Amino acid sequence: MRFVLPRLWLPALLMFCPTLFAAGTQDPGISVIMAPGAAQPKLNRDDLALIFKRQKRFWEDGQHVQPVNLSANHPLRRAFSMQIFGRGPEDLEDYWRDMYFHGVLPPYVLASEEAVIRFVASTPGAIGYVSHCLLDHRVSVVMRLDNSAECPH
Repeated sequence: MRFVLPRLWLPALLMFCPTLFAAGTQDPGISVIMAPGAAQPKLNRDDLALIFKRQKRFWEDGQHVQPVNLSANHPLRRAFSMQIFGRGPEDLEDYWRDMYFHGVLPPYVLASEEAVIRFVASTPGAIGYVSHCLLDHRVSVVMRLDNSAECPH
């Protein structure tokens, strides 16, 4: 009985409080980041798709590109994937299985946006993405993917 009640409450909550879950559905402001001292390449969405599909492996200066992702179930990863690839992270699983047999591994996956910031700030050639509200002096923004609302204070 304990497991049945929450399922019964959810429709009631959605019916009487439709805005309760709406705040989480707004696209987050996504900033593509690199280390502050890194050469800032001119990037567009097609470039990001090549980088995160490991089809572009070197920067113009010859340095190895090190893309980093959040976990596939992270909402920001889903938003990034939808904007760059037009599909969710799970839809790229077949692609990565095929690439594995060609010796190409997917980008590193980190558990949090803070971990992405730390990795990008300390790894030469690294590129990642975080919510624009989490930016600080450790990284530089090389591209904004959307024009979301202001960060809450």
